[in-house]
Amino acid sequence: MGKLDDEGNPESVPLTRQRSASFASQSTFDSGLSVASATFLDRYKGSNVAETEGEEHTRYRDIEDGAEPEPDEPFLPTPTKKNTKKKTGSGSRTRRIVWLLGLLCVGGWVLAFVLFLTQRRPSAAAKSSNSSVSIHDPDSATGGTSYGKPVTLEQVLTGQWFAKSHAISWIAGSDGEDGLLVERGEDGEGYLRVEDIRSRKDGGAGAEPKVLMKKSYAWTVDGDMIRMSKMWPSPDLKKVLLLSEEQGNWRHSYYGNYWIFDVETQKAEALDPEHLNGRAQLAKWSPNSDAVAFVRENNLYMRKLDSSKPVPVTKDGGKDLFYGVPDWVYEEEVFAGNSGTWWSGDGKYIAFMRTNESAVPEYPVQYFLSRPSGKEPAPGLENYPEVRQIKYPKAGTPNPVVRLQFYDVEKSDVFSIDMPDDFVDDDRIIIEVVWASAGKVLIRETNRESDIVKVFVIDTKARSGKLVRSEDIAGLDGGWVEPSQSTRFIPADAASGRPHDGYVDTVIHEGYDHLAYFTPLDNPEPIMLTSGEWEVVNAPSAVDLARGLVYFVATKEAPTQRHVYQVRLDGSDLRPLTDTSKAGFFEISFSHGTGYALLSYKGPAVPWQAVITTHGDKVEQEEVIEENPDLKKMVEDFALPAEVYSNVTIDGYTLQVLERRPPHFNPAKKYPVLFFLYGGPGSQTVDRKFTVDFQSYVASNLGYIVVTVDGRGTGYIGREARCIVRGNLGYYEAHDQIETAKIWGGKKYVDEARMAVWGWSYGGFMTLKILEQDAGQTFQYGMAVAPVTDWRYYDSIYTERYMHTPEHNPSGYDNATITDVEALGENIRFLIMHGVADDNVHFQNTLALTDRLDQSNIANYDMLVFPDSDHSIYFHNAHVLVYERLSMWLINAFNGEWHRIENPKPIESMWRKAKRAVSLSILG
Repeated sequence: MGKLDDEGNPESVPLTRQRSASFASQSTFDSGLSVASATFLDRYKGSNVAETEGEEHTRYRDIEDGAEPEPDEPFLPTPTKKNTKKKTGSGSRTRRIVWLLGLLCVGGWVLAFVLFLTQRRPSAAAKSSNSSVSIHDPDSATGGTSYGKPVTLEQVLTGQWFAKSHAISWIAGSDGEDGLLVERGEDGEGYLRVEDIRSRKDGGAGAEPKVLMKKSYAWTVDGDMIRMSKMWPSPDLKKVLLLSEEQGNWRHSYYGNYWIFDVETQKAEALDPEHLNGRAQLAKWSPNSDAVAFVRENNLYMRKLDSSKPVPVTKDGGKDLFYGVPDWVYEEEVFAGNSGTWWSGDGKYIAFMRTNESAVPEYPVQYFLSRPSGKEPAPGLENYPEVRQIKYPKAGTPNPVVRLQFYDVEKSDVFSIDMPDDFVDDDRIIIEVVWASAGKVLIRETNRESDIVKVFVIDTKARSGKLVRSEDIAGLDGGWVEPSQSTRFIPADAASGRPHDGYVDTVIHEGYDHLAYFTPLDNPEPIMLTSGEWEVVNAPSAVDLARGLVYFVATKEAPTQRHVYQVRLDGSDLRPLTDTSKAGFFEISFSHGTGYALLSYKGPAVPWQAVITTHGDKVEQEEVIEENPDLKKMVEDFALPAEVYSNVTIDGYTLQVLERRPPHFNPAKKYPVLFFLYGGPGSQTVDRKFTVDFQSYVASNLGYIVVTVDGRGTGYIGREARCIVRGNLGYYEAHDQIETAKIWGGKKYVDEARMAVWGWSYGGFMTLKILEQDAGQTFQYGMAVAPVTDWRYYDSIYTERYMHTPEHNPSGYDNATITDVEALGENIRFLIMHGVADDNVHFQNTLALTDRLDQSNIANYDMLVFPDSDHSIYFHNAHVLVYERLSMWLINAFNGEWHRIENPKPIESMWRKAKRAVSLSILG
């Protein structure tokens, strides 16, 4: 289902995992200044305030009540002229009565509207111990008033509600200078240039910009022009690696032609001049800027810049044997990227993955309308679909066999190192490779079921290996280890109090994920840097070696928040860098020397970005680079839902809940409720990021309440709550959703007869599991997009991490499969959608379920399929169609249309009615 992004959200479309945290703050430090000053943060942060559900609210008149017209609806209908004869008598009196009643209605309407306009705006909120609601004010992210236009589906789907953001490509100067960044500009004298962040301010003392490329295109030494899609400057900034004619492969991987661009001459030469059309899968600079390692046709090559001819490092790569790049399952579930190649810091060695998937079964993906291969069919085969065979290991089937190999650049020698106590070939997953110093490298591995982790230290000079850590995660808490690539090597520096090399890693500590410092490299006992009932997120973010500081993002204030912190390498002086006095969700990207950082505020108010400096004891602002003024204007102009944050306690577990209420919320009314979820292991859907999405559209435009609860199994609520789902996916997660729906169904403003649930991918699986477990008792409707219906059909690395192998857990797989179709039949109606060319969650899942439904003559479902669409469902505008169908189907559900068609009967014609009446009269 793909790895999660940094916030625990699935990439591309909903399907994934993540971690945990506590609700109460554990901090004993003042936040001090967050960015430059408290005033700076106050200007850009919105406030969340509390509201008690039972208290009297300032009520808004709802359009559905007829109190307020649509923005483009006239208050009075335009009169039309008719040539009528004046009448008297009862007809005239009737007309006068009708007119009088009409005038009274209009007068009452106008009076109500005047009172509405003169009414005071509602206060920000009222206090509550168990919920908080964000109300529309100039600095807040969400709505809550009746002012403004409703959010449209087109706005959501075309990205008009996305916040603008910028990524800074920090780069180290050729002499180690900090604060340098690579920037793209306009065509002219500086399309690609290196700037000193300090020089961007008036009177700044930074270095002058260095232009790497003057144009947005490049000329080759042979006089041809190339257009590039990606660029990577060499560490010495004298060359630029260019990619042209890029073609996507899987989620993260691609092919293309690579070129080496010379900054001085402004000319490019082919990476491999003898194979101009040899499309490569990967290319990476040597740290010394004197060579490029690249992969073509699954073989690893090295091109030294003092030669025009690449040297093959491997030669037997091909269809089933990969060198330096991951196969499908490693790209999707382990590395979340296209590289399996790692240069050593001194450029003397290359570590690379050898992946043998000859035993992995193939799965055919059919394309009926397109040809992704780009190849024309053979004559006579034009009307046959293109079939792509993917090496796809399903649960319980053979995994690719992976080993780490090394290349000695100076000796041109490839070698492997046998590690003592290593996993056997069919029980090994390599999840991280980190170079240390002096030819040493750290390797993190897990067993096939991802519940035993081993850390090895390899000495490439001595060509020996050693197991330095081994943790039985299943024995510790019954859980698993997630693959991550955030371990940081800490070199020895006696002057800074570090006599030995070490590394900072994330470990399980007292039921939560925390930072630990291991030194020397072979020491299994760490110095704990963080602790408490909260968790670090993809940590560490950076390490300041000069000052001995570790920077990280964590959920210390609440599971739904992210703040930036620092701690010393001895575990002392933990303090926040962002203002923790208000709810916030931050991300951060540090410069090479950690003296500068791009701080990104993601919510709850309108997002902003600023460059900060961390040189001194206080964080200071260098430059605000994005304030999203257009988005702020949209927030003012549109009626956004009120976002009410609360929690529920189910079976002793505290779970985070977000309720989106329509802008015209009236607690005296009865609202339909849509539950939206993802729910995958370690994932998070309830957070404090600014978000205007499909759920916002449903609440703002359709007038329905939308509820999201992160149940057991999701992230940032502690490993106990997360790991309980292992071996039985879907059971506890569905139970938590159903119990929460019962709580909402008991609220005075909820119509318990109109409740629906929807989700995509893992959320699609959860939708069906909820409908199966609930059997129409709480929910009446469901909409599942690209669902897993049987975990035996999903990939091995993801599935076995949470379910064990089918051999070890056959009953768990049976329980997790959607099989109780009679229970599904108890619901009023449900919808299933799937892309036929889904290489991730195969269409096989939906077909298997529909076969079970058909065999039991269950007919209360609709199904839409999208030819040639993958898991994201985009082909031929399908993504728009998905959300349009979801919207229309939901409206029909809550309008009672599916009740009306439940037991269809033919409409009797007038002729048949007359004929039957005559027959009856004759018989009578």
